[in-house]
Amino acid sequence: MSATQPSESPDTPLKVLLYSDDAAVREQLRLAIGRRPAADLPPLEYVECATQPAVVRLLDEGGFDLVVLDAEAQPAGGLGVCRQAKDEVYDCPPMLVLIARRDDGWLATWSRADAVLVQPLDPVAAAKSAADLLRKRINDRLPVL
Repeated sequence: MSATQPSESPDTPLKVLLYSDDAAVREQLRLAIGRRPAADLPPLEYVECATQPAVVRLLDEGGFDLVVLDAEAQPAGGLGVCRQAKDEVYDCPPMLVLIARRDDGWLATWSRADAVLVQPLDPVAAAKSAADLLRKRINDRLPVL
C-alpha cells in the first residue's frame, strides 16, 4: 500500500471508503453516517468495496479522508485490514471499525483503529464518530502558523 492523499479543496466532498462483504452492512453504515454527518463538514462521497484486495487497491490510489471497515467481513475482516493499512499506508486516513460485540474492543485496539462502532449500529454515534475523525483529518492538514 502507498500514500493516501486527502481531498484537496474545502469545497470538495470528503471521500469515505466503506468495506464490507455484505451490501446490507455497507448500506447500514452509509445511512447511519449520512451524506453530511455534521453541518460544519462538506458532504461525503462514498466508495464501497467488498474485498480486501479492492481496499488495498483503493488505498494505493489514495484520496480518502475516512475508511469505515466491517470487522465481520469475510474472508478478510476489517480489523486485519485496518492493521495492514496502518502498517503500510503513509499518512493513513482515519479508520472507523464496526465490531459485532463490545468485548471485541481489545481487537480494535490491536488493529490501531481510530474509533469503534458496535452493533447494533447507533446512527447518532456513527455520525458523531465519523464527524470527529473527519474534523481531525482536516485539522491535521492545516498549515501550522
